[in-house]
Amino acid sequence: MKLENAVVLVTGANRGLGLAFAQEALARGARKVYAAARNPASITLKGVVAVKLDVNNPEDVARVARDCADVTLLINNAGVAEKGGVLGENAEAMLRRQLETNLFGPLRLSRSFAPVLASNGGGGIINVLSIASWITGPVLATYSATKSAAWSMTNALRQELKEQHTHVLGLHVGFIDTDLASDFDVPKIAPELVVTRTYDGLEQNAYQVLADDPTQQVHQALSSYPDIYLHALESH
Repeated sequence: MKLENAVVLVTGANRGLGLAFAQEALARGARKVYAAARNPASITLKGVVAVKLDVNNPEDVARVARDCADVTLLINNAGVAEKGGVLGENAEAMLRRQLETNLFGPLRLSRSFAPVLASNGGGGIINVLSIASWITGPVLATYSATKSAAWSMTNALRQELKEQHTHVLGLHVGFIDTDLASDFDVPKIAPELVVTRTYDGLEQNAYQVLADDPTQQVHQALSSYPDIYLHALESH
């Protein structure tokens, strides 16, 4: 799928990776870019259409799908991360909060925009996932669980939207140099580089993008056939 002449909707587009997605979409010739955020006044990028959207609000999601009926590429970027292990006192509450944004948010948007994309020729969906979809630890254990769930959901979407020719791409990446990772003293990749590699992958019809070296190394170590999960589970 090409970015040139596409109509793109980016969630969480007011800063960080979402802002970089919106900027690069314009640079690659997108016809229109909807930049979505809970507070549309926080959208300062010139050339985009600011949209009020809380991905956890079903009414917001339905309104945006209705009002942005020309979208050909949905980018589910909005996400949250909380520190904590699965045995902590607040683990269940943390997990529920993060699932709302990291799993149910992209699911709501994808379900609502599926008919929109179909009516516009199929288009595509990019789901922002993580290296934490595959590996975890006590610091980000609940976050990791939500990204694992989002990865599985992304693979299911790919299978279910295949008939309407909607291309679904999963972006996996480690720590990005944004506010979300500001508390972590680790090597980080620039958001602009992540976006460049993701859009390059989309334009090459890739099903997934492994945007940095750590993610590529972890993926390679998963198994001798690391792309097996791209195929559907068939019943006979």
